[in-house]
Amino acid sequence: MQFASYLAGTKIQSTRTQEVRCPFDQRLAGTVGLANRDHVAAAIEAALHPGPALTRYQRHEVLEKTRVLLESRREEVARLITSESGLCLRETRYEVGRASDVLRFAAIEALRDDGQIFSCDVSPQGKARRIFTLREPLPVVAAITPFNHPLNQVAHKVAPAIAAGAAVILKPASKVPLSAVRFCELLYEAGLPGWMLSVLVGPASEIADPLVRDPRIPLVTFTGGEEVGKRIAATAGYKRLVLELGGNDPLIILDDADLDLAVQLAAEGSFRNSGQRCTAVKRILVEQGILDRFIPRFVEKAREYRCGDPFDDATRVGTVIDEAAAIELENRVHQAVAAGARVLLGGKRTGALLEPTVIADVPRDAEMVVCESFGPLAPILAVRDLDDAIAVANSAHYGLSSGVVTNDLNRALTCVKRLQTGTVNINEVPGFRIECSPFGGIKDSGLGIKEGVIEAIKCMTTVKTFSLPW
Repeated sequence: MQFASYLAGTKIQSTRTQEVRCPFDQRLAGTVGLANRDHVAAAIEAALHPGPALTRYQRHEVLEKTRVLLESRREEVARLITSESGLCLRETRYEVGRASDVLRFAAIEALRDDGQIFSCDVSPQGKARRIFTLREPLPVVAAITPFNHPLNQVAHKVAPAIAAGAAVILKPASKVPLSAVRFCELLYEAGLPGWMLSVLVGPASEIADPLVRDPRIPLVTFTGGEEVGKRIAATAGYKRLVLELGGNDPLIILDDADLDLAVQLAAEGSFRNSGQRCTAVKRILVEQGILDRFIPRFVEKAREYRCGDPFDDATRVGTVIDEAAAIELENRVHQAVAAGARVLLGGKRTGALLEPTVIADVPRDAEMVVCESFGPLAPILAVRDLDDAIAVANSAHYGLSSGVVTNDLNRALTCVKRLQTGTVNINEVPGFRIECSPFGGIKDSGLGIKEGVIEAIKCMTTVKTFSLPW
């Protein structure tokens, strides 16, 4: 299939193209035309010299029509994501559903006026006036998205911008640009004016860097690796930054936990999306007293996560993004084993396919658990008690999310108060959320600024205050 970058709604006729191949078997997923620095400059100009602004209802209508179009092509889009990412159909169908929710909630927010009114006679210094607030959209937003959720991360940046009335220039991950292009085409089909959206596929040096550095762009929203995110922060200059930079999320299983629930959450949290989620369970912290009961049950549950051809409906774990990523994960397994860890299940690699892997006795200083291991690994660490669990959890450089399995309300509340993460989920995986709820982390996971449809709209607007006699 042929795809293209789009400049303000117009397909770019490019002499440079990029092949996108499935990580599982290297079949050709599609070919996409590449943009360059000149296209970036033209996209910024188009956004800064817009056509007539859409009303709230018109923005709502575009987003709702796009949702209907996406749902009508759900299987087609899911297969496109699988073809470029290697994620199994179970995951990509789910991702299309999540992106549909993003559009639904963004369409709702487009209709919502969150302005406030302040009476000015509430103090002895006041007057007979009232102060009003309203939100005005930023002129243009630069959005840079990652490979692990090729559609949903795009939706999470583009849909709130449209709801807010801000133009957006999208730079999708070069490894998985096809579903991003298709999503933008659906928006155009739904009636979005071209000036409100450009999607530019190309090398970061030609697309992302000039977007980040251009002083006319007041906001850069980026999801991806910590190193790149910190480089953006160092070079962006005087502008807003929304940075979501990954996580090393713990699942804490306390000795009063429902073990059936704990096993289910550990497996789903570790292996969904091939373990390639910033909120995936990357450390399973189990109280020592229940370790001998938890481990065999967890290994048995993990056996259910069949890996293989991502287009096979029976497959529950597809590939990671490429063979290099799988090799890095494999090496971390070998390093942990050399330091005393035991592989209880999996661990074998074929190309970009890594079996779901359960590892016990993982040292606390192993690279596997000190760094973010972005794949289907389930390292188990024993902890002495709640205090030890919290200390181990908080030792990570990241602070995105966490999960705690317990039936003790007091221990649950202790975790909520003491865990250094942006989210704490009790009796649920760290990644649980809905698309309109606030989401984001602290420490090396980000600057504490939240995403999610509602919070993203706030970032993409400014509050104007005015007063009138009353």
